[in-house]
Amino acid sequence: DDENINSQPFMRWRERFLYCQEGINRASAATGEVKGTYMNITAGTMDDVIERADYAKELGTIVVMIDLVMGYTAIQTAAYWARKNDMILHLHRAGNSTYARQKNHGINFRVICKWMRMSGVDHIHAGTIVGKLEGDPLMVQGFYETLLCVKSEVNLPKGLF
Repeated sequence: DDENINSQPFMRWRERFLYCQEGINRASAATGEVKGTYMNITAGTMDDVIERADYAKELGTIVVMIDLVMGYTAIQTAAYWARKNDMILHLHRAGNSTYARQKNHGINFRVICKWMRMSGVDHIHAGTIVGKLEGDPLMVQGFYETLLCVKSEVNLPKGLF
């Protein structure tokens, strides 16, 4: 459920969630494998976020997704909801580059990763070795090591100071 289609009026989220879950159920039945998706519950108000989250859970999904652009209070509220409802919360980094790509006064994504984990996010789209988000494989490895480790040793090539 891509971050760019989460709350546009013509992208009817209820129908999208339902059709996604129907496809997942068909694929699981056909292959005998566990299948899933991250249903994006990001919305303009917290009431709408919770409504989407409740509906996703009702359909049987176990993972919901939010976008970083929601803001820290909304993210933490979604995390509380996920804990209470035994769901996994995935964070897409949509909006990250507006403040992380500024070399002179930005916030490194590594810091955002830690903030999000402290806010209760379970899983973070931290980038890939090749792709549009970050170009340096060592830097992306550093993001994941930051997310996985309680304590990170200094490693300057990976951006760990």
